[in-house]
Amino acid sequence: MRRYKQSLCFILVLLMMSCVNNKEKLSVVVYETSASGHKLTQVTAFEIGENVSTIVLNPDVQFQTITGFGGSFTESSAFLLKNLSKKNRDLILEAYFGETGARYSLTRTHMNSCDFSLSQYSYAPIKGDIVLNHFSIEEDKDDIIPMIKDAMKVSKDGFKILSSPWTAPPWMKNNNNWVGGKLLPKYYDTWALFFSKYVTAYKEEGIDIWGFTVENEPLGNGNNWESMHFSPDEMTNFVQNYLGPKLEADKHNVKILGYDQNREHLNEWVDAQFKNKETSKYFDGTAIHWYASTYDYFPNELQYAHKKAPDKYLIQSEACVDSEIPKWQDDAWYWSKEATDWGWDWASEKDKYLHPKYAPVTRYARDIIGCLNNYVDGWIDWNMVLDTQGGPNWFKNWCVAPVIVDPEKDEVYFTPIYYTLSHFSKYIRPEAKIISVAHSDKELMVTAAKNTDESIAVVIFNEGKSPKSFILSLNETSTKVKINAQAIQTIIIPSKIR
Repeated sequence: MRRYKQSLCFILVLLMMSCVNNKEKLSVVVYETSASGHKLTQVTAFEIGENVSTIVLNPDVQFQTITGFGGSFTESSAFLLKNLSKKNRDLILEAYFGETGARYSLTRTHMNSCDFSLSQYSYAPIKGDIVLNHFSIEEDKDDIIPMIKDAMKVSKDGFKILSSPWTAPPWMKNNNNWVGGKLLPKYYDTWALFFSKYVTAYKEEGIDIWGFTVENEPLGNGNNWESMHFSPDEMTNFVQNYLGPKLEADKHNVKILGYDQNREHLNEWVDAQFKNKETSKYFDGTAIHWYASTYDYFPNELQYAHKKAPDKYLIQSEACVDSEIPKWQDDAWYWSKEATDWGWDWASEKDKYLHPKYAPVTRYARDIIGCLNNYVDGWIDWNMVLDTQGGPNWFKNWCVAPVIVDPEKDEVYFTPIYYTLSHFSKYIRPEAKIISVAHSDKELMVTAAKNTDESIAVVIFNEGKSPKSFILSLNETSTKVKINAQAIQTIIIPSKIR
Protein backbone atom coordinates (compact mmCIF):
# COMPACT_ATOMS: atom_id res chain seq x y z
CA MET A 1 0.00 0.00 0.00
CA ARG A 2 1.24 3.39 -1.18
CA ARG A 3 3.33 5.76 0.85
CA TYR A 4 3.77 3.78 4.08
CA LYS A 5 6.53 1.78 2.47
CA GLN A 6 9.23 3.41 4.50
CA SER A 7 12.85 4.09 3.83
CA LEU A 8 15.38 1.52 5.04
CA CYS A 9 16.27 3.79 7.95
CA PHE A 10 12.71 3.96 9.22
CA ILE A 11 12.22 0.21 8.85
CA LEU A 12 15.31 -0.36 10.98
CA VAL A 13 13.83 1.89 13.66
CA LEU A 14 10.72 -0.27 13.64
CA LEU A 15 12.69 -3.50 13.94
CA MET A 16 14.78 -2.10 16.78
CA MET A 17 11.78 -1.06 18.82
CA SER A 18 11.12 -4.47 20.32
CA CYS A 19 14.69 -4.57 21.57
CA VAL A 20 14.51 -1.26 23.39
CA ASN A 21 13.04 -1.54 26.88
CA ASN A 22 14.38 1.61 28.50
CA LYS A 23 12.64 4.28 26.49
CA GLU A 24 11.16 7.29 28.24
CA LYS A 25 7.41 6.87 28.70
CA LEU A 26 5.26 8.68 26.15
CA SER A 27 2.42 10.65 27.77
CA VAL A 28 -0.86 10.27 25.91
CA VAL A 29 -4.60 10.86 26.29
CA VAL A 30 -6.76 8.08 24.87
CA TYR A 31 -10.41 8.31 23.76
CA GLU A 32 -12.37 5.26 22.64
CA THR A 33 -15.70 4.39 21.06
CA SER A 34 -16.52 0.70 21.10
CA ALA A 35 -19.23 -1.88 20.60
CA SER A 36 -18.89 -2.61 24.31
CA GLY A 37 -20.27 0.81 25.17
CA HIS A 38 -17.58 3.47 25.10
CA LYS A 39 -18.67 6.71 23.43
CA LEU A 40 -15.63 8.91 22.93
CA THR A 41 -14.77 7.85 26.47
CA GLN A 42 -11.39 8.71 27.96
CA VAL A 43 -9.58 5.48 28.81
CA THR A 44 -6.81 5.53 31.40
CA ALA A 45 -6.24 1.96 32.57
CA PHE A 46 -4.96 -0.74 30.23
CA GLU A 47 -4.54 -4.46 30.83
CA ILE A 48 -1.91 -5.20 28.24
CA GLY A 49 -2.30 -8.61 26.66
CA GLU A 50 0.14 -10.86 24.89
CA ASN A 51 1.28 -10.50 21.28
CA VAL A 52 1.97 -6.78 21.58
CA SER A 53 2.41 -5.10 18.20
CA THR A 54 4.15 -1.82 17.37
CA ILE A 55 3.03 1.53 15.96
CA VAL A 56 5.83 3.95 15.10
CA LEU A 57 5.17 7.61 14.28
CA ASN A 58 7.48 9.65 12.11
CA PRO A 59 6.29 13.29 12.09
CA ASP A 60 9.24 14.34 9.95
CA VAL A 61 7.60 12.61 6.98
CA GLN A 62 4.48 14.59 6.10
CA PHE A 63 1.81 14.31 3.43
CA GLN A 64 -1.36 16.28 2.67
CA THR A 65 -2.67 19.26 4.62
CA ILE A 66 -6.09 18.74 6.17
CA THR A 67 -8.95 20.99 5.03
CA GLY A 68 -11.48 19.69 7.53
CA PHE A 69 -14.18 17.24 8.54
CA GLY A 70 -17.92 17.68 8.90
CA GLY A 71 -21.44 17.14 7.62
CA SER A 72 -24.11 18.79 5.52
CA PHE A 73 -26.75 21.47 6.00
CA THR A 74 -29.77 20.03 4.19
CA GLU A 75 -33.30 21.38 4.22
CA SER A 76 -34.40 18.13 5.87
CA SER A 77 -31.94 18.52 8.75
CA ALA A 78 -32.70 22.22 9.18
CA PHE A 79 -36.47 21.61 9.15
CA LEU A 80 -36.16 18.96 11.87
CA LEU A 81 -34.02 21.22 14.06
CA LYS A 82 -36.60 23.98 13.74
CA ASN A 83 -39.27 21.61 15.03
CA LEU A 84 -37.37 20.52 18.13
CA SER A 85 -37.34 22.30 21.46
CA LYS A 86 -34.71 25.01 21.83
CA LYS A 87 -32.95 22.80 24.38
CA ASN A 88 -32.51 19.92 21.91
CA ARG A 89 -31.75 22.19 18.98
CA ASP A 90 -28.97 23.77 21.01
CA LEU A 91 -27.81 20.33 22.17
CA ILE A 92 -27.36 19.11 18.59
CA LEU A 93 -25.66 22.26 17.32
CA GLU A 94 -23.23 22.19 20.25
CA ALA A 95 -22.59 18.48 19.60
CA TYR A 96 -21.61 19.21 16.01
CA PHE A 97 -19.96 22.63 16.20
CA GLY A 98 -19.17 23.45 19.83
CA GLU A 99 -15.92 23.05 21.72
CA THR A 100 -17.45 20.20 23.73
CA GLY A 101 -18.62 18.49 20.55
CA ALA A 102 -17.27 17.34 17.21
CA ARG A 103 -15.97 20.79 16.20
CA TYR A 104 -16.99 20.39 12.54
CA SER A 105 -14.76 22.46 10.28
CA LEU A 106 -15.85 21.58 6.72
CA THR A 107 -19.50 21.43 5.64
CA ARG A 108 -21.68 21.16 2.57
CA THR A 109 -25.09 22.40 1.48
CA HIS A 110 -27.25 22.16 -1.62
CA MET A 111 -28.07 24.90 -4.16
CA ASN A 112 -31.72 24.58 -5.18
CA SER A 113 -33.52 21.49 -3.93
CA CYS A 114 -32.25 17.93 -3.60
CA ASP A 115 -33.81 14.66 -2.45
CA PHE A 116 -33.35 15.77 1.16
CA SER A 117 -35.59 18.76 0.62
CA LEU A 118 -39.26 19.05 1.48
CA SER A 119 -40.17 19.79 -2.14
CA GLN A 120 -38.58 20.65 -5.48
CA TYR A 121 -37.59 24.27 -5.95
CA SER A 122 -35.15 26.55 -7.73
CA TYR A 123 -33.81 30.01 -6.94
CA ALA A 124 -34.53 30.94 -10.58
CA PRO A 125 -38.00 29.56 -11.38
CA ILE A 126 -38.98 32.00 -14.14
CA LYS A 127 -38.54 30.47 -17.59
CA GLY A 128 -36.38 32.54 -19.90
CA ASP A 129 -34.98 34.75 -17.14
CA ILE A 130 -31.49 34.56 -18.63
CA VAL A 131 -30.12 37.51 -16.63
CA LEU A 132 -31.71 36.12 -13.45
CA ASN A 133 -33.63 39.23 -12.47
CA HIS A 134 -35.88 37.05 -10.32
CA PHE A 135 -33.11 35.08 -8.60
CA SER A 136 -33.90 34.59 -4.90
CA ILE A 137 -32.71 32.37 -2.04
CA GLU A 138 -35.97 32.99 -0.17
CA GLU A 139 -36.56 29.20 0.06
CA ASP A 140 -33.47 28.86 2.27
CA LYS A 141 -34.43 31.58 4.74
CA ASP A 142 -36.85 29.43 6.74
CA ASP A 143 -34.55 26.51 7.46
CA ILE A 144 -31.04 26.21 6.00
CA ILE A 145 -29.83 29.76 6.58
CA PRO A 146 -30.99 29.89 10.23
CA MET A 147 -29.29 26.55 10.88
CA ILE A 148 -26.03 27.77 9.35
CA LYS A 149 -26.18 31.04 11.32
CA ASP A 150 -26.84 29.21 14.59
CA ALA A 151 -23.93 26.87 13.86
CA MET A 152 -21.70 29.89 13.21
CA LYS A 153 -22.59 31.28 16.63
CA VAL A 154 -21.60 28.00 18.29
CA SER A 155 -18.38 27.36 16.36
CA LYS A 156 -15.32 28.93 17.91
CA ASP A 157 -12.99 28.37 14.95
CA GLY A 158 -15.61 28.66 12.20
CA PHE A 159 -16.14 26.26 9.31
CA LYS A 160 -15.97 26.20 5.54
CA ILE A 161 -19.10 25.70 3.39
CA LEU A 162 -19.03 23.79 0.10
CA SER A 163 -22.18 24.28 -2.01
CA SER A 164 -23.43 21.85 -4.65
CA PRO A 165 -26.26 22.03 -7.18
CA TRP A 166 -28.24 18.87 -7.91
CA THR A 167 -29.70 20.45 -11.06
CA ALA A 168 -30.22 23.68 -12.91
CA PRO A 169 -33.85 24.84 -13.21
CA PRO A 170 -35.71 22.55 -15.62
CA TRP A 171 -36.13 25.34 -18.17
CA MET A 172 -32.36 25.47 -18.68
CA LYS A 173 -32.15 21.75 -19.58
CA ASN A 174 -32.65 19.76 -22.74
CA ASN A 175 -35.40 17.61 -21.19
CA ASN A 176 -37.18 20.42 -19.27
CA ASN A 177 -37.23 18.17 -16.21
CA TRP A 178 -35.89 18.18 -12.65
CA VAL A 179 -34.42 14.73 -13.23
CA GLY A 180 -31.68 13.83 -15.72
CA GLY A 181 -31.01 15.73 -18.91
CA LYS A 182 -28.20 18.15 -19.69
CA LEU A 183 -27.68 21.87 -19.39
CA LEU A 184 -28.39 23.51 -22.76
CA PRO A 185 -25.26 25.25 -24.09
CA LYS A 186 -27.22 28.47 -24.67
CA TYR A 187 -27.67 28.70 -20.90
CA TYR A 188 -24.04 28.11 -19.90
CA ASP A 189 -23.57 31.84 -19.23
CA THR A 190 -26.80 32.00 -17.24
CA TRP A 191 -25.88 28.99 -15.13
CA ALA A 192 -22.46 30.48 -14.37
CA LEU A 193 -24.21 33.72 -13.36
CA PHE A 194 -26.43 31.62 -11.06
CA PHE A 195 -23.38 30.54 -9.03
CA SER A 196 -22.17 34.13 -8.77
CA LYS A 197 -25.55 35.40 -7.60
CA TYR A 198 -25.71 32.63 -5.01
CA VAL A 199 -22.38 33.68 -3.47
CA THR A 200 -23.55 37.29 -3.34
CA ALA A 201 -26.95 36.43 -1.87
CA TYR A 202 -25.45 34.30 0.89
CA LYS A 203 -22.84 36.95 1.65
CA GLU A 204 -25.66 39.44 2.13
CA GLU A 205 -27.01 37.04 4.76
CA GLY A 206 -23.64 37.09 6.53
CA ILE A 207 -22.56 33.68 5.25
CA ASP A 208 -19.38 33.15 3.23
CA ILE A 209 -19.32 30.31 0.72
CA TRP A 210 -15.88 28.68 0.63
CA GLY A 211 -16.35 26.64 -2.52
CA PHE A 212 -18.53 24.84 -5.04
CA THR A 213 -18.76 21.47 -6.62
CA VAL A 214 -19.90 21.97 -10.20
CA GLU A 215 -22.60 19.30 -10.10
CA ASN A 216 -23.66 16.67 -7.62
CA GLU A 217 -23.34 13.24 -9.25
CA PRO A 218 -22.90 14.28 -12.89
CA LEU A 219 -23.20 10.65 -13.99
CA GLY A 220 -26.78 10.68 -12.71
CA ASN A 221 -28.58 8.75 -9.99
CA GLY A 222 -30.80 6.37 -11.91
CA ASN A 223 -33.36 9.02 -12.85
CA ASN A 224 -34.77 9.28 -9.36
CA TRP A 225 -34.39 12.72 -7.77
CA GLU A 226 -32.90 16.03 -8.94
CA SER A 227 -29.96 15.49 -11.26
CA MET A 228 -28.18 16.84 -14.33
CA HIS A 229 -25.62 15.08 -16.48
CA PHE A 230 -22.15 16.15 -17.55
CA SER A 231 -19.38 14.19 -19.23
CA PRO A 232 -15.84 14.90 -17.99
CA ASP A 233 -15.11 17.04 -21.04
CA GLU A 234 -18.42 18.90 -20.79
CA MET A 235 -17.83 19.82 -17.16
CA THR A 236 -14.26 20.87 -17.89
CA ASN A 237 -15.47 23.08 -20.73
CA PHE A 238 -18.10 24.69 -18.51
CA VAL A 239 -15.59 25.45 -15.76
CA GLN A 240 -12.79 26.55 -18.08
CA ASN A 241 -14.85 28.87 -20.28
CA TYR A 242 -17.87 29.92 -18.23
CA LEU A 243 -17.96 29.28 -14.47
CA GLY A 244 -14.33 30.04 -13.67
CA PRO A 245 -14.14 33.26 -15.71
CA LYS A 246 -17.49 34.48 -14.33
CA LEU A 247 -16.55 33.95 -10.67
CA GLU A 248 -13.19 35.59 -11.37
CA ALA A 249 -14.78 38.58 -13.11
CA ASP A 250 -17.18 39.08 -10.21
CA LYS A 251 -14.26 38.85 -7.77
CA HIS A 252 -15.60 35.86 -5.86
CA ASN A 253 -12.75 34.11 -4.09
CA VAL A 254 -14.29 30.65 -4.02
CA LYS A 255 -12.93 27.19 -4.77
CA ILE A 256 -14.19 25.02 -7.64
CA LEU A 257 -14.13 21.24 -7.24
CA GLY A 258 -14.88 18.96 -10.16
CA TYR A 259 -16.55 15.57 -10.48
CA ASP A 260 -18.46 14.93 -7.15
CA GLN A 261 -19.43 11.28 -7.54
CA ASN A 262 -18.16 7.76 -6.88
CA ARG A 263 -14.48 6.89 -6.91
CA GLU A 264 -14.46 4.06 -9.43
CA HIS A 265 -14.67 6.61 -12.28
CA LEU A 266 -12.28 9.12 -10.72
CA ASN A 267 -9.38 8.58 -13.14
CA GLU A 268 -11.22 9.70 -16.26
CA TRP A 269 -12.48 12.85 -14.55
CA VAL A 270 -9.12 14.04 -13.25
CA ASP A 271 -7.62 13.26 -16.66
CA ALA A 272 -10.09 15.72 -18.22
CA GLN A 273 -9.89 18.37 -15.49
CA PHE A 274 -6.11 18.41 -15.27
CA LYS A 275 -5.32 17.65 -18.90
CA ASN A 276 -3.20 20.76 -19.30
CA LYS A 277 -2.62 24.22 -17.86
CA GLU A 278 -5.67 25.67 -19.59
CA THR A 279 -8.14 23.05 -18.38
CA SER A 280 -6.67 23.10 -14.87
CA LYS A 281 -6.74 26.86 -14.37
CA TYR A 282 -10.04 27.16 -12.50
CA PHE A 283 -10.22 23.73 -10.90
CA ASP A 284 -9.06 23.88 -7.29
CA GLY A 285 -9.57 20.16 -6.78
CA THR A 286 -11.88 17.19 -7.00
CA ALA A 287 -14.80 15.94 -4.92
CA ILE A 288 -15.72 12.28 -4.46
CA HIS A 289 -18.43 10.06 -2.92
CA TRP A 290 -18.16 6.62 -1.31
CA TYR A 291 -21.23 4.84 -2.76
CA ALA A 292 -19.31 2.59 -5.16
CA SER A 293 -18.65 0.05 -2.40
CA THR A 294 -19.50 -0.74 1.20
CA TYR A 295 -15.90 -1.75 1.96
CA ASP A 296 -13.48 -0.66 -0.79
CA TYR A 297 -12.17 2.89 -0.47
CA PHE A 298 -10.41 2.69 -3.88
CA PRO A 299 -6.84 3.59 -2.85
CA ASN A 300 -5.46 3.22 -6.37
CA GLU A 301 -7.90 5.77 -7.73
CA LEU A 302 -7.19 8.18 -4.87
CA GLN A 303 -3.46 7.89 -5.44
CA TYR A 304 -3.94 8.43 -9.17
CA ALA A 305 -5.94 11.60 -8.54
CA HIS A 306 -3.26 12.92 -6.20
CA LYS A 307 -0.46 12.21 -8.64
CA LYS A 308 -2.43 13.89 -11.43
CA ALA A 309 -2.88 17.07 -9.39
CA PRO A 310 -0.72 16.93 -6.24
CA ASP A 311 -1.34 20.55 -5.29
CA LYS A 312 -5.14 20.37 -5.60
CA TYR A 313 -7.82 19.50 -3.06
CA LEU A 314 -9.18 15.95 -2.91
CA ILE A 315 -12.31 16.05 -0.78
CA GLN A 316 -14.81 13.36 0.12
CA SER A 317 -17.98 15.45 -0.19
CA GLU A 318 -20.78 13.01 0.62
CA ALA A 319 -21.32 9.72 2.45
CA CYS A 320 -24.13 8.10 4.40
CA VAL A 321 -25.77 4.81 5.29
CA ASP A 322 -28.19 4.86 2.37
CA SER A 323 -31.27 2.77 1.58
CA GLU A 324 -31.87 2.11 5.28
CA ILE A 325 -34.44 3.30 7.79
CA PRO A 326 -32.49 4.29 10.93
CA LYS A 327 -32.47 1.99 13.92
CA TRP A 328 -33.64 3.91 17.00
CA GLN A 329 -31.71 3.59 20.27
CA ASP A 330 -30.04 0.40 19.03
CA ASP A 331 -26.27 0.92 19.22
CA ALA A 332 -25.56 -2.75 18.54
CA TRP A 333 -27.01 -2.53 15.03
CA TYR A 334 -24.47 0.13 14.03
CA TRP A 335 -21.65 -2.26 14.97
CA SER A 336 -23.11 -5.35 13.25
CA LYS A 337 -22.99 -6.39 9.60
CA GLU A 338 -26.69 -5.90 8.93
CA ALA A 339 -26.82 -2.74 6.82
CA THR A 340 -27.39 -2.95 3.08
CA ASP A 341 -26.99 -0.21 0.49
CA TRP A 342 -28.53 0.59 -2.89
CA GLY A 343 -26.18 -1.87 -4.57
CA TRP A 344 -27.44 -4.79 -2.50
CA ASP A 345 -30.56 -4.79 -4.68
CA TRP A 346 -29.67 -2.86 -7.80
CA ALA A 347 -25.96 -3.19 -8.62
CA SER A 348 -25.09 -4.95 -11.85
CA GLU A 349 -23.91 -8.54 -11.54
CA LYS A 350 -20.32 -7.54 -12.20
CA ASP A 351 -20.45 -5.02 -9.32
CA LYS A 352 -22.48 -7.03 -6.78
CA TYR A 353 -19.33 -8.09 -4.92
CA LEU A 354 -18.71 -4.45 -4.00
CA HIS A 355 -21.95 -4.24 -2.04
CA PRO A 356 -22.08 -6.87 0.72
CA LYS A 357 -23.74 -6.25 4.07
CA TYR A 358 -21.65 -4.10 6.36
CA ALA A 359 -21.44 -2.58 9.82
CA PRO A 360 -22.06 1.20 9.60
CA VAL A 361 -19.32 2.11 12.10
CA THR A 362 -16.85 -0.11 10.27
CA ARG A 363 -17.67 1.48 6.95
CA TYR A 364 -17.10 4.97 8.31
CA ALA A 365 -13.89 4.18 10.19
CA ARG A 366 -12.36 2.19 7.34
CA ASP A 367 -13.24 4.78 4.74
CA ILE A 368 -11.99 7.83 6.62
CA ILE A 369 -8.70 6.20 7.61
CA GLY A 370 -8.29 4.79 4.11
CA CYS A 371 -8.93 8.23 2.63
CA LEU A 372 -6.48 9.98 4.94
CA ASN A 373 -3.81 7.40 4.12
CA ASN A 374 -4.33 8.08 0.41
CA TYR A 375 -4.13 11.85 0.14
CA VAL A 376 -7.75 12.88 0.81
CA ASP A 377 -7.66 16.17 2.74
CA GLY A 378 -11.34 16.65 3.65
CA TRP A 379 -14.22 14.35 4.55
CA ILE A 380 -17.88 15.45 4.65
CA ASP A 381 -20.81 13.36 5.85
CA TRP A 382 -24.31 13.85 4.41
CA ASN A 383 -27.34 14.88 6.53
CA MET A 384 -26.49 15.90 10.08
CA VAL A 385 -29.98 15.12 11.39
CA LEU A 386 -32.80 12.85 10.15
CA ASP A 387 -35.98 11.52 11.71
CA THR A 388 -36.85 7.96 12.71
CA GLN A 389 -38.02 7.24 9.15
CA GLY A 390 -34.75 8.44 7.62
CA GLY A 391 -36.23 11.63 6.21
CA PRO A 392 -37.99 13.89 5.54
CA ASN A 393 -37.28 13.26 1.89
CA TRP A 394 -39.69 14.14 -0.90
CA PHE A 395 -38.59 11.08 -2.92
CA LYS A 396 -38.75 8.78 0.14
CA ASN A 397 -35.07 8.01 -0.32
CA TRP A 398 -34.57 7.03 3.32
CA CYS A 399 -31.08 7.22 4.81
CA VAL A 400 -29.33 7.29 8.20
CA ALA A 401 -27.71 10.31 9.87
CA PRO A 402 -25.33 10.40 12.84
CA VAL A 403 -28.08 12.06 14.88
CA ILE A 404 -31.66 10.78 14.72
CA VAL A 405 -34.57 12.69 16.21
CA ASP A 406 -38.23 12.08 16.97
CA PRO A 407 -39.72 15.58 16.60
CA GLU A 408 -43.13 14.53 17.91
CA LYS A 409 -41.64 13.31 21.18
CA ASP A 410 -38.79 15.85 21.10
CA GLU A 411 -36.20 13.10 21.56
CA VAL A 412 -32.62 12.85 20.27
CA TYR A 413 -30.46 9.78 19.59
CA PHE A 414 -26.72 10.14 19.02
CA THR A 415 -25.80 7.03 17.05
CA PRO A 416 -22.33 5.41 17.18
CA ILE A 417 -21.69 7.04 13.79
CA TYR A 418 -21.67 10.44 15.47
CA TYR A 419 -18.93 9.39 17.88
CA THR A 420 -16.96 7.73 15.08
CA LEU A 421 -16.91 10.95 13.07
CA SER A 422 -15.95 12.92 16.17
CA HIS A 423 -12.78 10.84 16.56
CA PHE A 424 -11.50 12.64 13.46
CA SER A 425 -13.20 16.03 13.38
CA LYS A 426 -12.61 16.91 17.02
CA TYR A 427 -8.91 16.06 17.13
CA ILE A 428 -7.53 16.42 13.59
CA ARG A 429 -7.89 20.11 12.94
CA PRO A 430 -7.67 22.19 9.75
CA GLU A 431 -4.11 22.72 8.51
CA ALA A 432 -2.91 19.56 10.27
CA LYS A 433 -0.43 17.45 8.31
CA ILE A 434 -0.91 13.72 7.84
CA ILE A 435 2.31 12.06 9.00
CA SER A 436 3.99 8.75 8.37
CA VAL A 437 3.02 5.68 10.42
CA ALA A 438 4.42 2.15 10.42
CA HIS A 439 2.55 -0.59 12.26
CA SER A 440 3.20 -4.30 12.56
CA ASP A 441 -0.38 -5.56 13.12
CA LYS A 442 -2.08 -5.34 9.76
CA GLU A 443 -5.46 -6.13 11.34
CA LEU A 444 -5.41 -2.60 12.74
CA MET A 445 -6.04 0.46 10.59
CA VAL A 446 -3.99 3.48 11.65
CA THR A 447 -3.57 7.08 10.58
CA ALA A 448 -1.95 10.07 12.29
CA ALA A 449 -1.80 13.84 11.93
CA LYS A 450 0.29 16.63 13.40
CA ASN A 451 -1.78 19.69 14.28
CA THR A 452 -0.61 23.27 14.04
CA ASP A 453 -0.25 23.41 17.84
CA GLU A 454 2.30 20.57 17.50
CA SER A 455 0.00 17.98 19.11
CA ILE A 456 -0.33 14.65 17.32
CA ALA A 457 -3.60 12.75 16.88
CA VAL A 458 -3.39 9.03 16.13
CA VAL A 459 -6.60 7.25 15.08
CA ILE A 460 -6.71 3.45 15.33
CA PHE A 461 -9.52 1.13 14.29
CA ASN A 462 -9.84 -2.46 15.46
CA GLU A 463 -12.56 -4.17 13.43
CA GLY A 464 -11.87 -7.59 14.97
CA LYS A 465 -13.64 -9.42 17.76
CA SER A 466 -10.56 -9.51 20.02
CA PRO A 467 -8.81 -6.67 21.87
CA LYS A 468 -5.36 -5.64 20.70
CA SER A 469 -2.30 -4.36 22.56
CA PHE A 470 0.43 -2.28 21.01
CA ILE A 471 3.45 -0.12 21.78
CA LEU A 472 3.06 3.42 20.45
CA SER A 473 6.44 5.01 19.77
CA LEU A 474 7.50 8.56 18.95
CA ASN A 475 11.18 9.41 18.74
CA GLU A 476 12.78 8.13 21.98
CA THR A 477 9.50 7.71 23.88
CA SER A 478 6.87 4.98 23.90
CA THR A 479 3.83 3.72 25.77
CA LYS A 480 1.69 0.59 25.82
CA VAL A 481 -1.96 0.87 24.89
CA LYS A 482 -4.85 -1.57 24.55
CA ILE A 483 -7.75 -1.11 22.14
CA ASN A 484 -10.95 -3.06 22.74
CA ALA A 485 -12.57 -5.35 20.21
CA GLN A 486 -14.68 -3.51 17.63
CA ALA A 487 -13.37 -0.14 18.69
CA ILE A 488 -11.98 3.11 17.36
CA GLN A 489 -9.46 5.13 19.36
CA THR A 490 -7.99 8.59 19.08
CA ILE A 491 -4.71 8.95 20.95
CA ILE A 492 -3.59 12.50 21.60
CA ILE A 493 0.08 13.26 22.18
CA PRO A 494 0.02 16.80 23.62
CA SER A 495 2.53 19.26 22.30
CA LYS A 496 3.72 20.34 25.74
CA ILE A 497 5.34 16.98 26.48
CA ARG A 498 7.20 16.78 23.19
